[in-house]
Amino acid sequence: MARDYQHEYDTYHSSVSAMKDRAARNKVRRRALRNGTVTKGDTKDIDHKNGNPRDNSSGNLQVMDRKRNRGDKRVEDIQGRNR
Repeated sequence: MARDYQHEYDTYHSSVSAMKDRAARNKVRRRALRNGTVTKGDTKDIDHKNGNPRDNSSGNLQVMDRKRNRGDKRVEDIQGRNR
């Protein structure tokens, strides 16, 4: 079954909370680019330790490899392996 991107956008991506979360993620990435923590085109992500993208305090942020930050991390959190 193919993904219905229009339906995804209509139901989630266009919501106010999703737009604020995305803006907060973009903001912290831009800040990391300015101070040299990450560079354009590298394979790094800015990870929010507590999972809240709007909490951009320095103690909540860490730079990690994109592969490690995405995918199985969510599955492990759901299954309770990271606790």
